Amino acid sequence: MAKYEKSPDAIAALDPVQYNVTQESGTERPWTGALNGNKEPGIYVDIVSGEPLFASSAKFESGCGWPSFTKPLVTQHVTEHRDASLGMMRVEVRSHHGDSHLGHVFPDGPADQGGLRYCINSASLRFIHRDDMDSEGYGEFLTEVEDV
Repeated sequence: MAKYEKSPDAIAALDPVQYNVTQESGTERPWTGALNGNKEPGIYVDIVSGEPLFASSAKFESGCGWPSFTKPLVTQHVTEHRDASLGMMRVEVRSHHGDSHLGHVFPDGPADQGGLRYCINSASLRFIHRDDMDSEGYGEFLTEVEDV
């Protein structure tokens, strides 16, 4: 079993946007994230801890400007927290082991897939292509990724 954790080295390697998003609960500007339009098969992991968070098979185009997913890849790796910032009630999602701010979850996702939309900042994620999952230690999740 892999061990996922937040480390000073991982934090030091973050660029300013990644740091602001993951460590200061910031938000990247919509439509600017490198992974928003990604349609390749693979998984998305926490950029800080490496814990697997979402699969490409759960990604959908919501039109919101950030990558959107219907469900986490490993439910225990995504924690939910009440967020009353910006004068509204929302549900913040964070990575369990890395404690990285990821984004928010909303109840306006595809109804036929559970109705949730995990609206996630690209800056909090690292994408691992299906072809690289085994060599990077994520082979156990290959069945969760669509064939191409």
